[in-house]
Amino acid sequence: MTPETIISIFLGIGLAASVGFRVFLPLFALSLASYFNIWELNDSWQWIGSIASVIALGVATLAEIFAYFIPWVDNLLDSVAIPLAAIAGTAVMVSTVANLDPVITWSLAIIAGGGTATAIKGAGATGRLASTATTGGLANPLVATVETGTAVVVATASIFAPILAVIMVFIIMVVIFWVYKKLRPKKSNL
Repeated sequence: MTPETIISIFLGIGLAASVGFRVFLPLFALSLASYFNIWELNDSWQWIGSIASVIALGVATLAEIFAYFIPWVDNLLDSVAIPLAAIAGTAVMVSTVANLDPVITWSLAIIAGGGTATAIKGAGATGRLASTATTGGLANPLVATVETGTAVVVATASIFAPILAVIMVFIIMVVIFWVYKKLRPKKSNL
């Protein structure tokens, strides 16, 4: 495996994690990176670097970001965004992975891309549901701000420093696992 292939995998994993926070933002970032020739995508994904894609994904990104600041609408979006995150996470992996056999590429895309995006989106949706239940939705804009900020940071790191992005993804997954362990009901020893 070449260094270029490893970096392309790191890029895909970082963008997939970012998809877990905002579905369209990492796709928009990837579109911009392709448009400005920062990253070269697989042949079948060259279209994402077109000006039409940049505009469409930019509008979708802004709409998604603002919609998450509306309590109750954000919870509805999460129910749609979980399956979309799996698809988008898989797609960003497929579009970025270089020089691998298609079977390996798609396996990586589904497991690492779709799996990472879905795990993060599921944890975020659960957190937002808890925020809605405990604060009546008043804290949801704060949750949305943190999620959007994290998506921007991870997507930016993915494009400009993929190794750093993978480290960030690892830390995010550890935090999610830690929170899950803390909140999970304890087994009683009867």
